[in-house]
Amino acid sequence: MAPSDDMFGDDDYPAYTMGRAAEIIGATPDFLRRLGEAKLIVPIRSGGGHRRYSRYQLRLAARAREMVDQGTALESACRIIILEDQLEEALRQNEAYQRRLDQGPET
Repeated sequence: MAPSDDMFGDDDYPAYTMGRAAEIIGATPDFLRRLGEAKLIVPIRSGGGHRRYSRYQLRLAARAREMVDQGTALESACRIIILEDQLEEALRQNEAYQRRLDQGPET
């Protein structure tokens, strides 16, 4: 069965094997395993048990790699990234809530 065209635009679709993901972000497979241990990214497992990563997860991994390369401890980099993402989501939800308030009550 051919993959749906929807998957190609989905940032959360686990399209990349561990080896390819490591290559894309310029890291080792062990680095990706350590990000999983730190709970920054949790790869999806294929039917055969292999780790698969999405584009969104690769962006997080690349951010972690940059921070680690600049001297930040891996666990600290992961915690910072998690908190940044939580803040971004909270701000997005707050903006949506504010827009609903500005529109007034539904009639």
